[in-house]
Amino acid sequence: MKAQAKKRTPKKNNVTSLPLKKQDAAEHTFCGPHMKLPPVTVTDENVPLADRLLHAALGRIYGLSPASLGLTYADWLTHLLLSPGKQAQLSYSAWEKGILLAAFIRCQALGHDHASCCAEPMPQDRRFEDEGWQQWPYSLYKQIFIRTEQLWSEVTDVRGMNHHDKAVQPFMARQVLDMLSPLNFPLTNPGVAKTTVEQGGFNFVRGAQNFMGDWLRLMTGQQAAGMEKFKVGENIAVTRGSVVYQNRLIELIQYEPATKEVYAEPVLIVPAWIMKYYILDLSPENSLVKYLVGQGHTVFMISWKNPGSEDRDLGFENYLNLGIMDALKAVKTIVPDQKAHMAGYCLGGTLAAIAAAALARDNADSLKSLTLFAAQVDFEEAGELLMFTDESQLAWLEDTMWEKGYLDSKHMAGTFQMLRSRDLIWSRAVENYMLGERRPPNDLMAWNADATRMPYKMHREYLRSLFLNNDLSEGHFMIGGKPVALTDIRVPVFAVSTQHDHVAPWRSVFKIDLFADTNVTFVLTSGGHNAGIVSEPGHPHRTYQITTRKETDKYTSPDDWVALTPSRDGSWWPEWQKWLVEHSGDKTSPPKMGAPEKNYSVLREAPGEYVMVK
Repeated sequence: MKAQAKKRTPKKNNVTSLPLKKQDAAEHTFCGPHMKLPPVTVTDENVPLADRLLHAALGRIYGLSPASLGLTYADWLTHLLLSPGKQAQLSYSAWEKGILLAAFIRCQALGHDHASCCAEPMPQDRRFEDEGWQQWPYSLYKQIFIRTEQLWSEVTDVRGMNHHDKAVQPFMARQVLDMLSPLNFPLTNPGVAKTTVEQGGFNFVRGAQNFMGDWLRLMTGQQAAGMEKFKVGENIAVTRGSVVYQNRLIELIQYEPATKEVYAEPVLIVPAWIMKYYILDLSPENSLVKYLVGQGHTVFMISWKNPGSEDRDLGFENYLNLGIMDALKAVKTIVPDQKAHMAGYCLGGTLAAIAAAALARDNADSLKSLTLFAAQVDFEEAGELLMFTDESQLAWLEDTMWEKGYLDSKHMAGTFQMLRSRDLIWSRAVENYMLGERRPPNDLMAWNADATRMPYKMHREYLRSLFLNNDLSEGHFMIGGKPVALTDIRVPVFAVSTQHDHVAPWRSVFKIDLFADTNVTFVLTSGGHNAGIVSEPGHPHRTYQITTRKETDKYTSPDDWVALTPSRDGSWWPEWQKWLVEHSGDKTSPPKMGAPEKNYSVLREAPGEYVMVK
């Protein structure tokens, strides 16, 4: 067995995917043995109604817990007030930046070289690439803003703060700074000023029309501008197939073969339930499903139901059993006597890893391999999403979900927009409303706008068990009343991560190497959480790194791995397909569509009904 990265101690009270246990009630005596209060049980279910209603009402307006933000601010301010040395450092830093700024103004006024007192943005910050930022007075606005960013980076870094607050405080400061950036105001943005002069102000006329159009679409629940040309089943999600199984949570799609012979082992794809499945079957030219079918694989896809209030009590085990286990049973019936290649995307990959561990624990020899797309099994370094995961924030979120029985898709979309507010909110606002330009939408943008909901119970359980308590990697995650261990996974693993993933950071995805006692092929590809996965052959500017670590090989840290592994041009899809072939048997005749004689009849054509539910 491979040694774990660090020693983990058992917990006394496990928080698992099952309902939380009730705490023992304490009896209190008043004035004598016959005067006792009735037992009081403190559970999530008897939170005062007034508290829930207030939090739900406020949560619709503002998704973050005020208490959580208040505690973060108090932690920062208290430590700063008790750190006179830090205060002195900040005072000196502010004075130094003021002197450099004054020197910059003097050099600009005299026409001298000002490189020595000029601050440059971070390499990943492309907001100031326009040449107009080199001209006065925009160069001054740029310098003031960058110096302010630098100072606040120092101000929010105070020794002694707890780990969570130390991440949240600079994040919230960045939200304010991004909002106050000179790019966001017409008089301080050289690109907007130039366009306004050239077009005689008509850019603002178009911008006002864009704003009114977007506002009306938002108020009436219509699609964003341009999205209407992408229609599921017409020009996206069009790979031919049929729904061969359905329960209250999933439709199982079997895709029609495109070759005379297919590899014996089928591929079962498990997308995340926070997204519509067709990100893996977008347009024909960038559909992973179409690519696999064209290479001779029999492909099955889970399409999750978009839940409503009636699904509020569906929990994590429901998603495992009604989702993966029922789908796997159907696949094994339609393609008998064959093991399946299971692939999971994002949280679907986490669920697939849990399923693989549970199957191994129970000696169910159902899988041939396991593939994880941008999926984590350890959530200790789960990126910026951890900033929204503390006890206060989860209690606030639970009350927000409690009223309707689900987390609204707009709430979830708002969280992801906050993670990239610079690109997804402010830059788009400048482009649409000040420059009066519309960026033509693409199929990936249309898919991203087709958001889903999350059931109350399941969302609560996975946030607490995985993100807050990290139960899976610590061996405390319970399935069927027994813990699952990732070290039980013996089938080969293919793990894909992306360089610029803000949802599943690649160093966190890399940790599968610590937990799976098997051969692990790891891929790091260019792009983000979605674009890096939708990386078809022929896509320009794509690169990737890939190695296979055998079970007997020694561990390599992620930083050493990325430094030692050569980069290759192109898509990682052919590498995965080659890997699947290496772990597959001989080719055979394609299976029939469904198995009517065994109650798996063709119900309807793909993409099915669940994907259409808004």
